[in-house]
This record gives sequence, structure tokens and C-alpha cells, in this order.
Amino acid sequence: MDQTRAPVVEAIKAFHENAHLGFLPPGHKQGRGVDKRVLDALGADVFASDIIMMGGLDDRVMSGQVLSEAEQLMAEAVDADNASFSTCGSSLSVKSSMLAVAGPGEKLLVSRNAHKSVVAGLILSGVEPVWVHPRWDAEQHFAYPPEPDAVAAAFEREPDVKGMLLITPTDYGTCADIKATAQLCHDRGIPLIVDEAWGAHLPFHPDLPAWAMDAGADLCVTSVHKMGAGLEQGSVYHHQGDLVSMDVLSARADLLDTTSPNAMIYAGLDGWRRQMVEHGHELLERAMRLAQHVRDEINAMPGLHALTRDDLVGPERAFDADPLKVVIDVSGLGRSGYDANKWLREHHRIDVGLSDHRRMAAQITVADDEETTDRLLQALRELVDHTDDLPEPKPIALPAPGELELEQVMLPRDAFFGPAEQVPAAEAIGRICAETISPYPPGVPALLPGEMITKPVVDYLRTGVAAGMLIPDSFDKKVETIRVVAKS
Repeated sequence: MDQTRAPVVEAIKAFHENAHLGFLPPGHKQGRGVDKRVLDALGADVFASDIIMMGGLDDRVMSGQVLSEAEQLMAEAVDADNASFSTCGSSLSVKSSMLAVAGPGEKLLVSRNAHKSVVAGLILSGVEPVWVHPRWDAEQHFAYPPEPDAVAAAFEREPDVKGMLLITPTDYGTCADIKATAQLCHDRGIPLIVDEAWGAHLPFHPDLPAWAMDAGADLCVTSVHKMGAGLEQGSVYHHQGDLVSMDVLSARADLLDTTSPNAMIYAGLDGWRRQMVEHGHELLERAMRLAQHVRDEINAMPGLHALTRDDLVGPERAFDADPLKVVIDVSGLGRSGYDANKWLREHHRIDVGLSDHRRMAAQITVADDEETTDRLLQALRELVDHTDDLPEPKPIALPAPGELELEQVMLPRDAFFGPAEQVPAAEAIGRICAETISPYPPGVPALLPGEMITKPVVDYLRTGVAAGMLIPDSFDKKVETIRVVAKS
């Protein structure tokens, strides 16, 4: 196929050039009906390119194949058999993939470091999770993706599972051995789904960790808005082989997908693919050099440590790591990542993503250059100089290795939808959780519906909230109370 084309982008351009006039949604009619104050804030071009697909960018029977051609181009670019665009983020894409592999009452191997969207998929579907626990680093206090040996052991315990969902890379940039895990699945004739939300850039440079399709996965979900140049909510799920029916996958996605997709999100995906095919290698090469420079500079700053490959990859650690994720340990300053993150935003308007009790993470992408990284580094130098301005960190009761591996005693669906009550956190110990409680970011649940609540996890959440942890999805954001399955 002609990879210099971008069908959705071209269709938007043609729509403007041909002066189409619509008497169908969107009701703002390419911005003509929008309040001037909104146009001043957002820009008129946002609304001008908000065009309906069916009867707008394409005709009413989609005979122009604008979207399907864009998806075929994406699939070819990343060595997949099929690619499907989603404007609802990877939260929807991963649910669609799960539903295509397992149904109500069936079992699915799932990495326990799964995002809350995976738990939502379990709740909606009635699929029974068989958890594969990640490796816990007691020294650095975070988890790596599960190793193949743990996957093999899970297969021995539950030989009737329908497939596996593996999460890699993590929000910390650590990666699993996809190829070995895929082989374990395929030896049993079942598919591997990879939630590679943080890995949309991986197909486009050989020095990056393995891309799931190249490593043998059957389904792979990517969030192009995370490490790529797509708009927020832009996601693609990729498919190859015959272990998952593409017709079934499309039908399951149709249950969840919007019937009013935003063409600009599609255009972002389409344009990103073309850019990466044409220039991805050189852009990512530059980004990796910048990330290494940032790491080197940080590691010359007293009290800060940017985690290196040696810190993250090796025996009992990760299989690989994304070099574009710069994870900064601030514990040498005697301060928390929560407070360091807040200080950077308040004093330098520098925003970083992940932060925890001792770290924060800055992602370097193809959008960065020396100017942006120098600004980050200068802000970090100022942070070091103003350490005394930050509060002393509050202690967090971190669970010991294994204490986050809770017993699943009910299906997530049954616990979530069944009779429940809100009880004081101390009284929830020994009860069955009826909600999802996810420190965010990265949004991996510490408690999920159907798990038996333990004291170490309650203490971790309560002290974490007091120290600055954000938990946006719980009924009680301060976790003074927890929703539990009602006693019969």
C-alpha cells in the first residue's frame, strides 16, 4: 500500500476544499453555531474539523472506504493482519479484546498489574480472572510484569483458561518477555492479548523493546495518545493469526464502541502512522538520545537518581525496559514523589505523569527537543536547591512481597453488582471487596471486587492517601470506609 497516504486526513482536507454543507450532526455545523468565547478558547479549527464520518467524510454507505483504508495502512505499517481504530481509548479496546477471547463464566489468565479498565471488562463480561502475579522488587518498591515461569505455573493450575492478557510495558516502562509468553499460550492453542497501551512507538525502531505483533501476540492494544502523536482517546487494537476471529472481535467491539466517533481522533491516528513510517526511525533515535542525556544529567544531581537499564532489567527484574521512560527516584532528597511532582507544577509549570511515594516519571517522545528537556532539567536542579521548601514525607505502610496478592473469592461481576455496604476501613478487613480502589497513576487496583481485604492493603491505602496518593475510583476517596459485599 502507499504509506505516504493518510485517507482520513485527506478526507478532512477535501471536505473543507469542496465546501460541504451539512444538515446532520454535529449540530454546531463546523463551528458556525459555537459561542465566540468558546471559539476564542479552543480555536475555530477544532470545530471546523469535527465532521461526522457517515454522510460527511464518507458517503452514507461508506463507499469511499476512508476509515477502512486508514486501518489497512496501519496494519501493514506495524506487521499486523488487521488494525481497528478506536476513539474511546484503550480502555475500550482492551475490553473488546477480552470479550473476543472469553465469555461469561469462562476463565482468562490476567496479569495482576492490570489497569482498572481490565477490571471493568471483567465486571461487565462475567469472565473469571486467573491472576498471574507480577514480580515484586522489595528494594525499589514496585512490580515488574510476570515472568514466563509464573505464566506456565498458572496454566498448570488452571488448564481450561481461554487465553491470557499480559500488560507490558508498565507505567514505569518495564517490559515482559512477550515472545516466551506467546509460545506458552500457543503451545496450548490459546491466544495472547497484550495490553501495550504504552507501546504505540515500539514498532518503529529496532532498539526499542519488542513490539507485540513481532513477538507473536494474537491481539495487541495500543494508546497512540500516550507515547505517540495521536489525540487523547486515540487507540488501535491490532490482530493477527487465526486463534481469534476478526468477525467476533468486531462484533464484541460493536457492543461497546461509540456510533459517533470523532474524525479528528481518527485523523490523529492516521497521520501518526504516516509520520512514523516516513520519519519514525530518525525521530525515535533523537528521542532516545535526549532521554539518555536527561538521565545522565539527572544522575549528576545530588539526591536524584534516574533509573538506568541496570536498575530495571535482569534476573528477578524486568525482561526489558523502554528507554523513553525516565523514572526519577527522589528518595535521596528525603522527599516524596507526590510532593516533588506538585512542586515542579507550582513553581516551574512542569508536569510529569506518574508519581509515587519515592519516584516520578517523565516521558520523552518524538515531540521533545533540547529546549523542552533543558527546561525539565533546570526545573529539577531548582527542585534540588529548594528541597527544604518541600514537606517531610509522611510514612506509607508498604506491603511486604506477596501481601498485595489477595485471594479472589468471588467473581468480580458478582461482587460488584451484588448487595453491598459501606463499612469503616478497619471493619472491612476479612470482608470481600465490592469496589475497585486504584492508586492513580498508574491506575492498577490495589483492591478489586471479589478479593478478600487484608490489613496490609488497608494500611497501605490509608497511609498512602495521607501521604498524597490519589484514588479517584473508590466510593470514599479518602478510604476511611470501603464498600464490601453485604453479609447474608
